[in-house]
Amino acid sequence: MRKTRLWMMAAILTFCGTSVFPSCSSEDNTAERSEQEYTGVPLVILDTDLGSSTDDLFALEMLHRYEQEERCRLLGVVVDRLGEANAAIADVMNTYFGHPDTPIGLVKKGIPAPKVWIDYGTLPTCTDADGELMFSHTVSDYASLPDGYVLYRRLLTAQPDHSVSICSIGFVTALAALLQSEGDEHSPLSGVDLVKQKVKCIYIMGGVFGESVEPDFNFSQGITFASDFFRLWPKEVDMVFSPMEVGQNIEYKPEQVISDISWTNAHPIKQVYLKYKCDTGQMMWDPMAVIHAVEGDDLFTLSERGTVSLTSKAETLFTPSATGNCRYQLPGTAEWGATMLEKIRQYNKMK
Repeated sequence: MRKTRLWMMAAILTFCGTSVFPSCSSEDNTAERSEQEYTGVPLVILDTDLGSSTDDLFALEMLHRYEQEERCRLLGVVVDRLGEANAAIADVMNTYFGHPDTPIGLVKKGIPAPKVWIDYGTLPTCTDADGELMFSHTVSDYASLPDGYVLYRRLLTAQPDHSVSICSIGFVTALAALLQSEGDEHSPLSGVDLVKQKVKCIYIMGGVFGESVEPDFNFSQGITFASDFFRLWPKEVDMVFSPMEVGQNIEYKPEQVISDISWTNAHPIKQVYLKYKCDTGQMMWDPMAVIHAVEGDDLFTLSERGTVSLTSKAETLFTPSATGNCRYQLPGTAEWGATMLEKIRQYNKMK
């Protein structure tokens, strides 16, 4: 919850039990890449741990709304929390918001029992007063869904070079598997080379920066996966982190959510708030990564460039570097937070 083009292999440096994130490419590489920069609408893959907190739902809803406005293309949804019921949640959301054919991948090897904050796993089976399923499904056999990293390989191979934005708002299990993958029927490239060739940037809800040194929740839930991810992520591909404190003061209260969807009860997000225990409210951590991926840097205050390393305790250490490929969002003012909440509410109010 607390919550990637060149063909050279990224250098990997490991010391003292700390996997060090590779630094950004040189100015010459940047110039070479700029000549072939993708200029269309953002092409987004959402990687999410649906089934635990509601900010993932708002993030997915916003991507569908952005796509309706032709401001992005949602290429696919990778569900990184184990369980077919969680994939069914993605199916219900995709179908409800008018994009039933959005591909879904489901992690097959992941974190066995991660923390669950709000258990809405039975949402796809909600029924109306007549006992009929409240929400339509498109996928007939969730067991047949591809593993998350396989879907990544399929989707990335089909896109222009340096064009894909990944929004990682859950665990990095599928991403770690992607980076460890070899060539297959979709592409002869290794996972690392495929990411270098196709990914423009990854936006991650995670990281703890500044004066505080403490474990990141998402990374700590599966430290082996996170260590592999940081060790293998190519230095040529930018990363933007959205730390927890950025969305911490953007609270979308339950009564606001229910009131904003006033025209029906048969809305998947509203049903979560009516049927499950959401009385603590929900901080809008995950939508910050989605908004950034689609709307760009202008809405955010960002750190200087640098590199990020992950310790064995899931601590994220930032080292400033002019050639680094990492930046992180900084918390905004109360006014900025109110503006971001209104943006989220605007999309949630749409019929």
